[in-house]
Amino acid sequence: MPNDILTSLKVLESIYPTELRRLSPHDIEIEARADDVPDGADDVQITFCVHYNDAYPDELPELSLKHEDSNIDEKDIESLLAELRKVGEENLGMAMTFTLVSHLREQLSQLVRSKIEEHNQRESEKERLALEEEEKRTRGTPVTLKSFKAWKVGFDQEMAVKRAQEEEERLRLLTPKEREEWKRSMMRLSGRQLFERNKIVEDENMVEEGTISVDFSQYERTNKEDEHQEVLTFSDSD
Repeated sequence: MPNDILTSLKVLESIYPTELRRLSPHDIEIEARADDVPDGADDVQITFCVHYNDAYPDELPELSLKHEDSNIDEKDIESLLAELRKVGEENLGMAMTFTLVSHLREQLSQLVRSKIEEHNQRESEKERLALEEEEKRTRGTPVTLKSFKAWKVGFDQEMAVKRAQEEEERLRLLTPKEREEWKRSMMRLSGRQLFERNKIVEDENMVEEGTISVDFSQYERTNKEDEHQEVLTFSDSD
């Protein structure tokens, strides 16, 4: 093991006596926590994994992160590693592990605050949507011609289904003979309605075509005169 790595590990073990674990001559893990956690917020802990190569500190060591926190996702991990690698590149040629751990703790503090803000935003959005739903329920939805037509179609369909169900239930309670009588009555009713509708249409067509109206009182008087003329009277003298 190069002396630079050995020296760095001894210094780190003195700084992190309980947080650091040496896995091999080139691999260590350090438990890192957020520097500043707001009151009431959950603490965040993450394992910082470092693999030193022989060229350290002139080359960046291999860095990775492990965690069991359900509030941290892969996007968060990628962002944290990107920041750590950036800081490491800025400190090439120097022992950088302590600097990386310190930066990671600052990043975890920012992550906690951003998670709290995201949570508060989600809760505010839920409250806003709930208030809007309550206002719609109490105020009612503004009616437009388009929305009324759409509602009317649905309402008519619903009523038609309801009437059909009621009719079916009513027929089910009838005897076979009563059902036959009901069907015949419906057919007679339908025929009469059809006749009346056709007669109205015919009358309207006649008026539209300019048909001359007839004075039926003249017709009745002429018939009476003809009947009077045709009557023959017989007497005994004849």
